[in-house]
Amino acid sequence: MPPRAVVFDFNGTLSDDEPLLCAIYAEIFTELDRPMTEQDYYGLLAGHTEEEIFRLWIGRSDPPLIADRIARYRARVHDGSTIDAEARAAVRYAAGRGPVGVVSSATRAEIDPVLAAAGLADLFAVVVTADDVTHGKPHPEPYALSARLLDTPAAEMLALEDSEAGVASAKTAGMRVVALTRTLGADRLVAADELIERIDLASMQRLLA
Repeated sequence: MPPRAVVFDFNGTLSDDEPLLCAIYAEIFTELDRPMTEQDYYGLLAGHTEEEIFRLWIGRSDPPLIADRIARYRARVHDGSTIDAEARAAVRYAAGRGPVGVVSSATRAEIDPVLAAAGLADLFAVVVTADDVTHGKPHPEPYALSARLLDTPAAEMLALEDSEAGVASAKTAGMRVVALTRTLGADRLVAADELIERIDLASMQRLLA
């Protein structure tokens, strides 16, 4: 049976922006005299909540630091171009067959403008962000909340992810998980049920068949 609902992680999955996030964190951490490399970001930080990334790297998570990071991100993604045409087509296809949602470790202030600029905002029945949960990924709370909001059993939902933390969150919540390999590579995502290279119309048609 095809899944009754589809939920997308945002950063690195629906929005191809992990290199951009890496660059922004590198800027901030350099300014804080705690330089970070790409290897550091993808090896330790990618996929975690904002607060956890700052705690892991500099030992604290201050609201002004988070606000600065979000402002830098929003300034660079205001046109919605990090969600490419194929990903938009895939979302539209999925939304025509059942409810779709976003489940992200990012904040609503980051997600909503990108979805709007990409012309997708009205398609999502739920958007679960870091603002909505007590425990972020890899805890199952974000995906479990999306299942409750969609009134759909987690076992009948499909989650698309790109990080170990995200795969763990969705799997522990009880969902089938398809992971994109472009952020971390296939070797680190073996816990997913299936691996794909990108989200496009053809892959979504196959996953929902």
